Formats: sequence, structure tokens, C-alpha cells
Amino acid sequence: MGRITATGLSWSVKGHRLLHDIHLDARDGQIVGLLGPNGSGKTTLLRLLAGLRRPDTGTVRYDGTNLRDLNRRSLARRLAVVEQDISTHDHVSVRQVVELGRTPFRGRFDALTTHDQQIIDAALERTNITDKQHRSWHTLSGGERQRTQLARALAQQPREILLDEPTNHLDIRHQLELLELLTTLEITCVIALHDLNLAARYCDHIVMLDHGRVVAAGTPDIVLTAELIASVYGVDVLVDREPTTGVLRVTYLAPTGIGQPVNQT
Repeated sequence: MGRITATGLSWSVKGHRLLHDIHLDARDGQIVGLLGPNGSGKTTLLRLLAGLRRPDTGTVRYDGTNLRDLNRRSLARRLAVVEQDISTHDHVSVRQVVELGRTPFRGRFDALTTHDQQIIDAALERTNITDKQHRSWHTLSGGERQRTQLARALAQQPREILLDEPTNHLDIRHQLELLELLTTLEITCVIALHDLNLAARYCDHIVMLDHGRVVAAGTPDIVLTAELIASVYGVDVLVDREPTTGVLRVTYLAPTGIGQPVNQT
């Protein structure tokens, strides 16, 4: 397993500060949820953690090693990234996409070994797309593409995974299957989510962003309060517990200012 630590991260575009002094600590095996409205900085933060952008200030560390001291191959051997926008060539098959997960472990002209093939088979099976492995990428639904990208990430055998809205395009069953799968991996995951109830159910730790700042961090019980949700999302909610499972539950009532104020119970 691995640990991701971000300290004092800031990032700007053309003099406009988009992230301000971000601190994040994703510990071994945790699922850390990044929450916040559109434009709050979730995707930008993930790209800084992945080394796809360089922060103006601050550091990112993997198990104590500064990200700047890790070359691309070393980072790819431990970190997988599942992005929201996926592009590839139409003629590529599902299996060929998943095979890309073995790239950091091979020479440029090396063929896949039997061991590689076994890892790819296992990744396809865990994401329930074995039966689609020979289909062309362009024939897949959005949800099937997302599961294929997750299979590629698993084929890297990573210690950490960064996921940007991975439940987009998935129906309810596959949303639950994907997040249940993440809980079984014993891999440190940082995952951007829109659905507060999924975050409450599956995340060990939540970081709430608003206008590029961390406004709250902690367990779902600490972060997902009616007052904070109203402040960040502009929605009055009821926060209670689902009676059967006891899991924290958020019920959306109305945009703030419409109807009566809501108290957390």
C-alpha cells in the first residue's frame, strides 16, 4: 500500500489562483473522497497529485518521497490514474487498452509475458468485462469504457489510484460494484465524487473543496453536516442515518432560502 501527502499546494492560471494552500493526507489503504461543486478544484487537485501539473507552491509526496524525485516510469509503477475524459483510437480493443497497464513494466519492444497476461485476465475479471475484451473501443458505452479504464489501472498493480468522477456514465448497479471493488483492493484511492451519499457510504476520509480551498476534512460524520452542505452547495438537506444499514444519509430538500431552514438530526 502507499501514502499520498500533499502540503501547501497552490496553483494558478494566468495569475488567477485556482487552488489555495491545499493539504491532503491519504493514508495506506484509505479511500479519500474529494467533494465540492463543479469548479471547486477537484480535477485540478488530482492532476497535481498525479504530476500532470506542477504546483506554484507546496509538495506532493508518495511514501515520503517528493513527487519531483520520481521519474515517470517509477511513478507509473506505483500510481494509476483513471481520468474523466478518455480518448483513444477507435480500432483498439478492450483487451489492448487494459494491456497498456503493463507498459511501465516492459521494455519498449518486449512482448507481454505469461505473467502479464495473467494480470490482465485478472483485471478484466475483477471489473466484469472479460466478455467484452475483444470488442472495439468505439462500440462501448460510457460505463463500459469507464470499467475498461479501471481494468487498465488495476493491470498496473498500483499502490495508489487517482480517480476523477469514475461513477459518471455508470448505472446504479455498476456504481455500487465499482466502489465495492475499491474497498476490497487494499489500495490507497483518492476519488473525486459528486454523489454525497456514495461518499458517505464508501469513503474513509473526505476533503471538501469550495472555490479552490479546503473547507473541511475528516470522516463523513464530521464533514457531511447540513450546515456545511448548505454553505458549499447552496442546498438545504436533511442529514440522518439510513435505518437498515445505519449509513449516513443526505436527503436533498430545496435550494437554500426556499422553505424552512433544516436542522441536522
